[in-house]
Amino acid sequence: MDKHQIAQILEDIGLLLQIKGENPFKIRAYENAARIIELLDEDIVVLIQEHQLKNIKGIGSTLAAQISELVTTGQLEYYEELRRLIPPGIFEMLRIPGLGPKKVKALYDHLHISTVGELEYACRENRLLDLPGFGAKTQQKILQGIEYLKQFNGRFLISDILPYAEKVLVALRKHPDVLRGELGGSLRRHKEVVKDIDVLVSSNSAASVAEYFVSLPMVKTVLAQGETKVSVTLQTGINVDLRMVADEEFPYALHHFTGSKEHNTSMRQRAKEMGFKINEYGLFRGDQLVACKDEESFFQALGLQYIPPELRENNGEIEAAEHNQIPVLVKEMDLKGIFHVHTVYSDGSATISDMAQSAQARGYQYLGIADHSRAATYARGLKEETLERQLAEIDELNQRWTDFRILKGTESDILTDGELDYPEHILRQFDFVIASVHSHFQMSEQAMTQRIIRAMENPYVTMLGHPTGRLLLSREGYPLNLREIILAAARTKTIIEINANPYRLDLDWRWCKYAKEQGVLLSINPDAHAIPELDYTSYGIGIARKGWLTAEDILNTRSLTELEPLLKRKR
Repeated sequence: MDKHQIAQILEDIGLLLQIKGENPFKIRAYENAARIIELLDEDIVVLIQEHQLKNIKGIGSTLAAQISELVTTGQLEYYEELRRLIPPGIFEMLRIPGLGPKKVKALYDHLHISTVGELEYACRENRLLDLPGFGAKTQQKILQGIEYLKQFNGRFLISDILPYAEKVLVALRKHPDVLRGELGGSLRRHKEVVKDIDVLVSSNSAASVAEYFVSLPMVKTVLAQGETKVSVTLQTGINVDLRMVADEEFPYALHHFTGSKEHNTSMRQRAKEMGFKINEYGLFRGDQLVACKDEESFFQALGLQYIPPELRENNGEIEAAEHNQIPVLVKEMDLKGIFHVHTVYSDGSATISDMAQSAQARGYQYLGIADHSRAATYARGLKEETLERQLAEIDELNQRWTDFRILKGTESDILTDGELDYPEHILRQFDFVIASVHSHFQMSEQAMTQRIIRAMENPYVTMLGHPTGRLLLSREGYPLNLREIILAAARTKTIIEINANPYRLDLDWRWCKYAKEQGVLLSINPDAHAIPELDYTSYGIGIARKGWLTAEDILNTRSLTELEPLLKRKR
């Protein structure tokens, strides 16, 4: 271990001690020692062998012993012990520009935030506004710092990468030599987390398209440039692979580069059994190309119903297509309204009126307000007197419209024993109740499962919110038996939310099909804390489609008239 590595560990110890709230003199001792070791001219191994390290000003016997332990064993037990006490995500938080140990400690102590992802989510929900030493400006700077960090990570939320992918596609389609162009890969399949952007174009002049692409202002670095493929890094740090094919090859290439690998493998096997061969350049019988003008005719040539990109995960879609059993998947235009919207009454940034008008502008018939309940103090959860004011305001606003309605709701915390945060006389005032877990994540799987099931057995609980509590790229969901949860939802007639917030996308698409098979109704909810977040529903639609869901499987595809009996059925 060289002196630079030793200095880094000493500096890390100083940071860990600050987060723990240790004596400032002790903290300063490690910070000073890190600088001393970094600037040391002598050979540190010789100093240790000759027992001279403790004689250097600013080191002392304790630090000398710890540095000796590092050099001789390659590790330091005191350092490892401190690291075990502090969540590993804390160090990544310290990489955010302007976010020092004191602020990280405050976030950890008051809001239990221990990862960058949790911090970003908290900022977007305005949870830092009332935290001493923070406020709106600090919150915005933290978000900017997190965006900076994201440029250097290898995986992205779909919401972080899709807008740039669409800009790339629009720019390429403008080129006169581009005949057809589409996104491919995991983005086209609407995976919740993606690594890069795949774009496919057809052209009779690939060289001119390649030159145009690498010259775009959004391109930072050209990684590779060939006759059929160009790889670049955008200014945002996202990698893009551009594939260029002849137009007659486009349908086969689009299928191939959409994936998934597992789907493609199964498709090749099916083709082989039928006497065909598939690759990215065509569908062949012997040496003869089977002409296909688009993906629909490609699937048809193989005796299959068209398989939407979202389903191509080798999850039974080929067998279903063979028997013409691919369902008509839900579309964004099917939604008639939205639930799970927060306002300035709790941790949202817009008024009820503003949210309602924005919902109407998007063509919705209803809007379900669901501010946090009183136990969610971190999110300004509503006490009874505040709740009374909110319900009165909703009544007043509803007098304005004959073709639109604001629904009264709450996102009630599920307490550790499965009880809800409000008593029955308050719960009966709501049109709907979303029950969610926001605390005590460390329960056993059995205890957490029973906690949630007990909440669903409450006749006033309409929906289960973000069932697993996960935050993508940041926090795993709490331990939970989802199979039991889904079966309990079917038994109790509880709707399960597909939380469309791109940080959650929970219920996971892998469980949507099972929920549907059990007769559970789902609702695509944006969990919006600001007006632009009403559009999160598009990400929820992608998850619903990946989960094989139709409009009939989704609560909020119903009109207001159709909706009301479903909201009241448990009562």
